[in-house]
Amino acid sequence: MSKVSPSRKQYRSMRGKQVDMDLLRKRNELTPAVGNARVNARGDELGPGGQIIRKREELVQEHYAQAGKARSDSGRAKPKEEEEVVVETTATRTTKKTATPAEVAAEEAALDDQEEWIEDDEGNFVKKGE
Repeated sequence: MSKVSPSRKQYRSMRGKQVDMDLLRKRNELTPAVGNARVNARGDELGPGGQIIRKREELVQEHYAQAGKARSDSGRAKPKEEEEVVVETTATRTTKKTATPAEVAAEEAALDDQEEWIEDDEGNFVKKGE
């Protein structure tokens, strides 16, 4: 007697039989896909517990609605140009606050009025008059 592995027996039993792939696809279209894609075999987006959140038709419509449009940005966060962080140092503590460009300019002008710095021949900044 010859010993045949179970997989080989199954293969021999399938020989000559026709398989209706469309029928198999229809029977299993609501079965969740294997992996972390969170879709079923049909392409519907699944939520917790395998419930359908968005149907495949909605996903396709959304894709084609956005397909012809060019993106206006790269998706990266843009730096804030209108605000600047100013650090105020007193004898007891350091405080950070957010300032508008007008406030920053006013503070810089006030500092310029108090002390004026110039660059010497060696490239160092010194108070004017020293």
